[in-house]
Amino acid sequence: MFWIEKYRPITFDQILGQNGVLEVLKRCAETKNLPHLMVSGPPGTGKSVAIETTIRELYGERWQDNVTIFRTADLMEKGKSALESDERFYNLYRSDESFLSNFKHIISAYASIRPIDAEFKVMLFEDAQALSHDIQHALRRTMERYSATCRFVFTTTQVSSLIPPIKSRCLPLFFGPINRDIIRKTLDRIMEDVQPEDKVPEEEIGLIVAASAGDLRKAIMYLQVRTETKTSFNPDTLSRSETQDEACLAFQAMKAKDTGTAQQKIQSLMISHGLSGQEIINTLHQVIEREYHDPEIVTLLADADARLPHAGNEYLQVNALVATIVSEVFS
Repeated sequence: MFWIEKYRPITFDQILGQNGVLEVLKRCAETKNLPHLMVSGPPGTGKSVAIETTIRELYGERWQDNVTIFRTADLMEKGKSALESDERFYNLYRSDESFLSNFKHIISAYASIRPIDAEFKVMLFEDAQALSHDIQHALRRTMERYSATCRFVFTTTQVSSLIPPIKSRCLPLFFGPINRDIIRKTLDRIMEDVQPEDKVPEEEIGLIVAASAGDLRKAIMYLQVRTETKTSFNPDTLSRSETQDEACLAFQAMKAKDTGTAQQKIQSLMISHGLSGQEIINTLHQVIEREYHDPEIVTLLADADARLPHAGNEYLQVNALVATIVSEVFS
């Protein structure tokens, strides 16, 4: 069994490191009054589990009757085939119509269904950054029409991907990276519970905490891999990924003053690998720390990271960052 599932929180008290936003969600559950929500933050910080806990507190045993969950990344990737194969939509799917038309029809149909033993139902859109703008505009109209009996909740790692009309209708809740001390205590508690034959050295647990970069889910996965493989933890080897290799190629192109190729590599990270602007900057920063050690580039990355939350187009911002690095660092 995966430890991230075994140790997945099921109550508010078990969710760690997000006291401020949890107080808001607890209050919503207690008063049975939930606004539309835009829940944002990096991966592994408790966004989904906090919403799931809120929903269970709101509806009790009837929570599944009053909640519809859309895993939008899968829907947008698979298109009509995802709708066609989902038994929930069997009576609503129309094979002769487009994906957009089907999606709008299904959303409207589910939003119009009256809640059971409750004042409103919830429609949860996970990974909402994957939603196209056409679908978001359709959702905005549905939110207006059914606001009395339906609440819309969006979880995302990329706030800028949501259109302003949706953001303006939602209460924003931000889940920040988990504090290192909290991650360390969680891993120590798991080790006490598991009691592995091959005890993980303290210094390796420290490396796992550092490599997780505030992502508790990643830290737990790293710990399970280290425990079950009985292989010393090497953060460079384990966290090195295809995306980091692509980022290395982008930096090589920047160093060669080939802005076009560097921007193509960045485009590949955003489109083929699905990274947000912030995730790209984090990946570039990891490469810088490991291979370049250039404080000027780190400063440019920090400036770009500060601009991203206010940017209308992350793609343009990241491309501008590449051009700036080429012109100011490698010229």
